[in-house]
Amino acid sequence: MRRDNQSSVSEFLLLGLPVWTKKQGMYYTLFLGMYLTTVLGNLLIILLIRLDSHLHTPMYFFLSHLAFTDVSFSSVTAPKMLMNMQTESQSISYAGCISQVCFFLLFGGLDSFLLTSMAYDRYVAICHPLHYTTTMSQKLCFLLVTVSWVLSCTSALLHTLLLARLSFCGDNTLPHFFCDLSTLLKLSSSDTTVNELVILTVGVVVITLPLMCILVSYGQIGATTRRVPSTKGICKALSTCGSHLSVVSLYYGAIIGLYFFPSSSNSNDKDVIVSVLYTLVTPMLNPFIYSLRNRDMKGALRNILSKRKFSPC
Repeated sequence: MRRDNQSSVSEFLLLGLPVWTKKQGMYYTLFLGMYLTTVLGNLLIILLIRLDSHLHTPMYFFLSHLAFTDVSFSSVTAPKMLMNMQTESQSISYAGCISQVCFFLLFGGLDSFLLTSMAYDRYVAICHPLHYTTTMSQKLCFLLVTVSWVLSCTSALLHTLLLARLSFCGDNTLPHFFCDLSTLLKLSSSDTTVNELVILTVGVVVITLPLMCILVSYGQIGATTRRVPSTKGICKALSTCGSHLSVVSLYYGAIIGLYFFPSSSNSNDKDVIVSVLYTLVTPMLNPFIYSLRNRDMKGALRNILSKRKFSPC
């Protein structure tokens, strides 16, 4: 049947978070605080890396891009969710919903590729320290970031174009706080076989392969540190990986819990809660993980604060 002969929805209704209406004001304040912390914390990381020349290294180059991605990733969903909670409106336009899917997939995929690039950086630094400077050149760092953007954009556009060709008739209610791709496919009145096949195929490239690369990198790092004769040397090597491993665990742990162990069709609350974990909580925790566990970041912050304190008026 042709699309123009079908009635299609002009907007979707987002049911939002499974919270009590009486306590919605409290949850609004909580999530607003989380979002502001995410934005300010990650922008602080970007600022510190920009201003401190000691942080102009491949590791912090990737970290600055990860911080920008985290701000963008949360900004795709959080402002709309907060606005709906404040105004008690549930609607989002069709164009707004499709755009939200596109940017959500873009920055979600970019997060995955950047974490993989950071794992490779740690692998070279620990397993091949004598060749680190030549291997992790500025050219390679720019290439890795560029490839990450290209692959993420391609993946997001492919999903978005396939989604835009579907028809949505009848029920337009999404039991979610944002336009989730898998939830939208369940509402479509069209055949979604191609969409689901692309999700499986692209998911291997965007999620599975990067995760495998990270695991292999840290497997090699683990094997290398076991051969280090000094306990002090092992602790020093592992300390550079602690922050990254924490972020990887949070990010992929939430994704695996959501997409590899989905809830039953009758209960969507767990999926919504886990989605909050990796769209709001994980980006918010990243600045704390990298600042509290990283002496370089804390040193850069002290240097900048001391310069401002003793600078002439």
